[in-house]
Amino acid sequence: SDAPATAVKMKRLLPLLDRVLILRAEALTKTKGGIVIPEKAQSKVLEGTIVAVGPGARNTQTGEHVPLAVKVGEKVLLPEYGGTKVELGDSKEYHLFREADILAKIE
Repeated sequence: SDAPATAVKMKRLLPLLDRVLILRAEALTKTKGGIVIPEKAQSKVLEGTIVAVGPGARNTQTGEHVPLAVKVGEKVLLPEYGGTKVELGDSKEYHLFREADILAKIE
């Protein structure tokens, strides 16, 4: 079934080497009680979900890819700064990080 012509086509992005594409969790804009939080007071969201991973960095001795320690669907803790923002045609916030820049997995 074809999507309607008016639908936004999302680009497909395949990270290279040890890069990981992450969908950042959205900032909390309201408290549980419904109070709107001003943009300046919203803390930077440091969590995200992995949506794509590269094949891994190459081993310089053998030329083989070293598999990544993270997988698509896992939630991760991100550094406050870094990563490259990527536009994929929807309104979500994606960033590319090197695997070594990811701080931790969240279970």
